[in-house]
Amino acid sequence: MKDIEFYNRYTGKMETEQVYGEAFLKWAYGNPLGKAALHTLVKRPFFSRWYGGRMDLANSAQRIDSFIHDYDLDVSEFADEPKNYQSFNEFFYRKLKPSARPIANSSVVFPADGRHLGFANTNDIQGVFIKGQQFDVLKLLGDEKLADRYLGGSLVLSRLCPVDYHRYHFPVSGTASETQMINGPLFSVSPIALRKQLSYLWQNKRTITSIKTETMGTVIMMEIGATCVGSIQQTFTPKQPVQKGEEKGYFAFGGSSTLTLFEPDTIKIADDLLENSSKQIETYARMGDHLAEAKN
Repeated sequence: MKDIEFYNRYTGKMETEQVYGEAFLKWAYGNPLGKAALHTLVKRPFFSRWYGGRMDLANSAQRIDSFIHDYDLDVSEFADEPKNYQSFNEFFYRKLKPSARPIANSSVVFPADGRHLGFANTNDIQGVFIKGQQFDVLKLLGDEKLADRYLGGSLVLSRLCPVDYHRYHFPVSGTASETQMINGPLFSVSPIALRKQLSYLWQNKRTITSIKTETMGTVIMMEIGATCVGSIQQTFTPKQPVQKGEEKGYFAFGGSSTLTLFEPDTIKIADDLLENSSKQIETYARMGDHLAEAKN
């Protein structure tokens, strides 16, 4: 399998992703025996609960220092000292200092640190990770009436790796609804898996929140679980005003994704994100950075 490459907005260069658990992912999604284990065990929620439980144990904190070193994490951003985390999971969904993620003045900001794909029109998507794969908005939302409202709208997929900051934030200001849960299995959302089958995104366990805005209609934000993500935690208060960049929740251990949907003709996505996505190239950007401007 080829390396996972992405464009880094801050260096202006293509970079190769350092994949956590790469050997296991390649085995599970590329080897016949691995695929058998994937469907009988690994995708099952109990497997992720079991693994996540291990990351809650006190002895899991022993992994923190080597993880920081291996993936060159910037500890100056952390809101707390590494030695103060009581488990690996507590470190994994750590908070950052507010100054570490300034919020851009643009109408829409990235909801999470990660590698992003953005498309102006869901009807025109020619390929996702590889040519020929397309999003199925109806299956993603599980509601035909709701899906009709977003067909032809803009879509942004934000993929968080295990090495990333794992709290997600509101991309826009508005009033947020209650969160709806759609249960499902927990496939990986790494490109190693999604190159094989994009539909893992709408098979996986996911949560949906609507954000009613003043100038961009109603924006949908979705959190998508993945293998070893036993928990999607919401920390916001529903039916109350929320501010762009305000924390919405966090993922417990594992890689995961958020997906943001916009009604047609409401936003203009950043040029670099659109250009890279048209080539099936993800753009690395941090939470709070410029994603799009409102058209109205």
